[in-house]
Amino acid sequence: MLIVVVGYWLVVISGFSDLEGDAPWLGFGGVPAGITISLLVALAWLLSLAGSRFVTGPLLWAVPVLAVGVAWLAVRALLAPLRRLASFGHRPSRRDFVGRMCVIRTGRATPDFGQAEVTAADGSSALVQVRTTGQDRLTGGQTALIFEYDADGEFFWVMPYESEH
Repeated sequence: MLIVVVGYWLVVISGFSDLEGDAPWLGFGGVPAGITISLLVALAWLLSLAGSRFVTGPLLWAVPVLAVGVAWLAVRALLAPLRRLASFGHRPSRRDFVGRMCVIRTGRATPDFGQAEVTAADGSSALVQVRTTGQDRLTGGQTALIFEYDADGEFFWVMPYESEH
């Protein structure tokens, strides 16, 4: 596997590939897959090498399995600061909430009044001003879809959203 990682980086350095892909399927969303997999393989290889020096006999088969598990946990811990740095260049905007689901937190939401709680991509939540269109009336606890931001009024336009659950 280490030879595969070295080969991958030689291809990247030569310009035949790039580092764009993300690795959310490994639990490492926000960091390029090449970096994630390279760290995971290199650390697992190093741990397997070190573990094989101390373990012999019938338990030797468990060394690579444990090495991959420990490497996965270590890479998650190492990449947490990188995820924050990856979003460093992006300035959060209210427009980031457009297209997200929200939950009405006031007793009602109408064309003139309402507040809702929305969760951002980073997991944080915010209480925002919302308004409905036409005859739509939403009640507290109902789910709605944010479909537009009104910069002049500093509120979000929402519409009812019924999930299929």
